[in-house]
Amino acid sequence: MIVTMTAPNHYETLEIHPQATQGEIKQAYRRLVKRFHPDLNPQTRTSHEQITQINAAYEVLSDPYHRQIYDQQQIFSQSGYASQRAAAAQAHHRYRDRGRDTDAHLQAWLQQVYEQVQDSVDAILDPLPDQIDQLADDPFDDLLMSQFQTYLSDCQGILARAQQCFRSMPNPKNLAGAAASLYYCLNQIGDGLEELETFTLNYDDRYLHTGQELFRIARGLQREAEEAIKYQ
Repeated sequence: MIVTMTAPNHYETLEIHPQATQGEIKQAYRRLVKRFHPDLNPQTRTSHEQITQINAAYEVLSDPYHRQIYDQQQIFSQSGYASQRAAAAQAHHRYRDRGRDTDAHLQAWLQQVYEQVQDSVDAILDPLPDQIDQLADDPFDDLLMSQFQTYLSDCQGILARAQQCFRSMPNPKNLAGAAASLYYCLNQIGDGLEELETFTLNYDDRYLHTGQELFRIARGLQREAEEAIKYQ
């Protein structure tokens, strides 16, 4: 990822402060998508470049790992050459120097955080196809809907415990990529559960399909974490 002096500032693109939380970033992105969506605002003249910049900004800032790198690069662009070299050395040390993480820390994180979170992700994602199949028999059947809501409620509990587990121990620096994928995976699951719960309120299939797609993305991120662990 290369950021030049002429590249758009992602924070300005999303109209947020550089210290914005992940929740504020998501809210800003949704607000801008609604503002510029051609179907919702047919009278609004929006260039393809604007939409591209909004999507690019969200793609970077919604990922904590990539956001850290981007913030560091912003510091580069505002400092002199000597400062850039010093910051680059620090970034390289932070993200690439694997020798500083002890084997004990690495093994503890893998066993107490990584494996536990992966099991939680499986416990949430694996049952969804069967749950959807059962509900498809008759979405308006109170018993089937109640069972689906129970599944979603259980998932919320599992997700909360997984998020707490993820925060319980700093990840080894040489596994930052795997940790970032897991973090974003949990975020996608949280968003997916929101969409699925909305479906139980209004029976609008769009929320059901969006929830399934977010779960699919979460599964991909889970596999990215597995690959990062495998090849570290």
